[in-house]
Amino acid sequence: MTTDSREIAPASEPGVAAAVLASPQWLEAHLDDPAVRIVEVDVSPVRHDEHHIPGAVLWNVYTDLKDGDYRLADGAAVERLLCRSGISPDSTVVFYGYAPAMGFWLMKLYGHRDARILNCSREAWFDGGHPASSSAHATAPADYELGDADARLRATHQAVAAAIGRAGTTIVDVRSELEYVGERFWPSGGLEPNGRAGHVPTAIRQPVEDVYGSDGAFLSADEIRDVFSAIDLGGTDELITYCTIGGRACTAWFVLTYLLGRDSVRVYDGSWAEWGLMADAPVQQGSPAAG
Repeated sequence: MTTDSREIAPASEPGVAAAVLASPQWLEAHLDDPAVRIVEVDVSPVRHDEHHIPGAVLWNVYTDLKDGDYRLADGAAVERLLCRSGISPDSTVVFYGYAPAMGFWLMKLYGHRDARILNCSREAWFDGGHPASSSAHATAPADYELGDADARLRATHQAVAAAIGRAGTTIVDVRSELEYVGERFWPSGGLEPNGRAGHVPTAIRQPVEDVYGSDGAFLSADEIRDVFSAIDLGGTDELITYCTIGGRACTAWFVLTYLLGRDSVRVYDGSWAEWGLMADAPVQQGSPAAG
């Protein structure tokens, strides 16, 4: 089914920005639409290889989106990734999986017009009887010439360091409490031999896991505002979000920017995987700061 891009619009849902969320019903109806490209974002190919949404390609966070030092892939690598994924500037790109907001953020970082997140979890898609495939998808390469990245969406480790204790900027740690206080380096519970656990000094802790309902769909805007109690949602401070590898930080950025309409939010995509391995980066441990 071929659909003009002007007709591509997910069903509107109360309390969410419908233009950036694709309902399961909408996506199933557009699985054969050549204007739609589906991307699963995960940290391993195992689940994707077992079964995935038909037509989906895999973006592996560690091999496609990050370099060996956990830093974001450069523009040339991202351009190659888009081309081999069959994504052109006119594509509607729908993300799902472990870290869909990270894929969404990357597309917006480079100014892509139409990116969306599947508004349910991976499990809910398959449990709901929607189509599945275990076959590798043969994707025809596309042409995509990237422009410059939008610095308003991204914070480097230098920007985070400069923001520590600075009026007008709030650093937001969206990890678990055990990560924040310094008992874990990785969310799985593992420590990093060459790294230090803890948090960026002056960062407030704002967990992001509770923004979803039982089916993995985003809660209403009013419900999310209650979840984000540590952040001044009506304030004018710049917000810089971070987590461990960037996935949760991008989720917070997406929710704040697109579902709650908060301005001036940036993602520190290097997050703790970069910060905690830098010998000269200041690290604080202990109980979460009050929001």
